[in-house]
Amino acid sequence: MTERPADNREQFRPADHDNDHFLLTSVVGSYKKPKWLDRARELYEDDEDNFGDTEWEEAKDDAARLITEEHERAGLDTVVDGEMRRTEMVEYFAERIEGYEFNGRVKVWGHNYFNKPSVAETVEYGEQWLVDEFEFTDSVADRPVKVPITGPYTLANWTFNEAYDDDEALAYDLAELVNEEIEQLVDAGARYIQIDEPALATTPDDHAIVGECLERIVEDIPEEVRIGLHVCYGDYSRIYPEVLDYPVDELDLELTNGDYEQIDVFTDPEFTLDLALGVVDNHTADVESVEEIKANIQQGLKVVPPEQLTISPDCGLKLLPREVAYEKMENMVTAAREVEAELDAGEIDVPALGETASADD
Repeated sequence: MTERPADNREQFRPADHDNDHFLLTSVVGSYKKPKWLDRARELYEDDEDNFGDTEWEEAKDDAARLITEEHERAGLDTVVDGEMRRTEMVEYFAERIEGYEFNGRVKVWGHNYFNKPSVAETVEYGEQWLVDEFEFTDSVADRPVKVPITGPYTLANWTFNEAYDDDEALAYDLAELVNEEIEQLVDAGARYIQIDEPALATTPDDHAIVGECLERIVEDIPEEVRIGLHVCYGDYSRIYPEVLDYPVDELDLELTNGDYEQIDVFTDPEFTLDLALGVVDNHTADVESVEEIKANIQQGLKVVPPEQLTISPDCGLKLLPREVAYEKMENMVTAAREVEAELDAGEIDVPALGETASADD
């Protein structure tokens, strides 16, 4: 039986890392697609155009290579391909899971529509979901690759359930499928998996269901494989400290958007997982300065010591112009490296260790 949180973080420290302290830098996942990729999809989906499977695959490969290299150029320690091959976070997986079907788009807010799927039969594992995506990204990346996967609770919660007695039963079946996919990703070499469960924040009373899903997801997954859980936009006091019992290594949270008003929620009782802290806001095109991001990083030091702190954006950056997203990532990495150097020099207090926070925190 594996024990989490596990000691699996140091494998992502670059060999040429300059500082003794190491704040792991990463992104949540999604990223703005190049306009030409959207145009390529339109051509591919138009039966009257001579734009076939080969051309469409080449376009997706080119986009994935472009964004992966962009992440590396920003200096991130772990990279994602920006989910260039995916549609929406539920739709993409529903298209690959047997038992799902689509019956048209539904209005979700304003003039926005969502291709919400239905579960019409018992779900089963069919084709692989992400192994090809990981293998390609890993082949073009010099840095370790993180793989985000939509979690079973969100897949169940954001679906019309027409086949199961309740969403809980559906979520547990989906968790078994997620476990099967992760086993194949691990066989392919993946060492950093992130489970995305945004639905948890909107239905916090179901935290025990999410916990049971995670138990099924990580079964027989070796400890050297880092498992993160991303949750965003909610009242975290309703899921804390219960989330500390989840069998994951890292909890990834959006907190910049709320100006860290909820940071104290995580200080009592002691935060025992690694914290992946959002330090740039994915909902504003204003690029945070390095100094602003350094102050945000120090919010995380109120909760955990540096060796448990990962630095990332609040959420996926797909809604921002690419140049804005890149500048945010670049400033984020610069800020992390400067905080590391100041920690090395003893110039920053770590409140999580009982040290006094500076007066302007």
